[in-house]
Amino acid sequence: MAGPLPYRAAVRDALYGPGGFYRRPEGPAGHFRTSVHASPLLLAEAVARLAERSGLRRVVDVGAGRGELLTALHGLDPGLALHGVDVVARPDRLPSAVAWSARLPRGGTALLLAHEWLDDVPLDVVELAPDGPRTVLVDPVTGAESLGPRPRRADRRWLDAWWPLRRLGDRAEVGRSRDAAWHGAVRSLRGGLAVAVDYGHVRAERAAGAYAAGTLRGHRGGRLVPPVPDSSCDVTAAVAMDSVAAAGVAAGARAALLTTQRAVLGALLPPSSSGGAAALERQARLAELRDPDGLGGFCWLLQALGGHALPAALDGLGTAPCRSLV
Repeated sequence: MAGPLPYRAAVRDALYGPGGFYRRPEGPAGHFRTSVHASPLLLAEAVARLAERSGLRRVVDVGAGRGELLTALHGLDPGLALHGVDVVARPDRLPSAVAWSARLPRGGTALLLAHEWLDDVPLDVVELAPDGPRTVLVDPVTGAESLGPRPRRADRRWLDAWWPLRRLGDRAEVGRSRDAAWHGAVRSLRGGLAVAVDYGHVRAERAAGAYAAGTLRGHRGGRLVPPVPDSSCDVTAAVAMDSVAAAGVAAGARAALLTTQRAVLGALLPPSSSGGAAALERQARLAELRDPDGLGGFCWLLQALGGHALPAALDGLGTAPCRSLV
């Protein structure tokens, strides 16, 4: 692969190409900890309750990794119709009743869950130069950066609408590819609930300069590392959740709720009323999932479509500031 390249092309090859990071045998759990890895059973319980209270008996997990959440869901409710979507082959230990594919299934009614999927949809990075915004190029071997051509017109329109650059050297990640991915995911449903869970930010924060240096980061072996797109690490960036929400509306969903994981799990998972070691373990794991300075600060975007609505359990949850992890 020749360099330098725009980040979108370099990261796409580094993560999903032959020998890419997400095709490695250890999977994401070998490098970073998500809610799925922290407590698949509790997250599965929350997803199962969300599906039940939305009147849905089918769950589609986009970016399903090695099927950890789907396996836990099947154990909780074997009657759920489950479908995992990921670039890797079907995991060996996945229950036989769970469907698996590399592409989104089309049609039908479901709860579609994109748990930390959008942050790994590759995107371009731009920087404000004296002559205007320029696409940032990266050498996929060394990580050395240089400024390239002006962004495409569609990218400049996205920046004007969602992430305005104000000072020389300011950087932004162009979320247009994430918007397109979410639009396609929502359009894959005939009805139901589309849920995106990720670390992210909104326009008011971006316009105020909170992310002037961008949010690009690398993860390897449980540590933050330089985001070099050489297939040795995950290269990720926080998600412009309000832009993604608008893409969902354009795909036919209703903008329903953007809040935090802490708020959603508080509404869906009541504290255990029993005692003993199991109850204490559950309480400790739930506390980690709801930690406002950690996993509990993750954004939950929930959008209903096809005549469905959010369950009453989520009534009263207002918009809450999400965590960008930067």
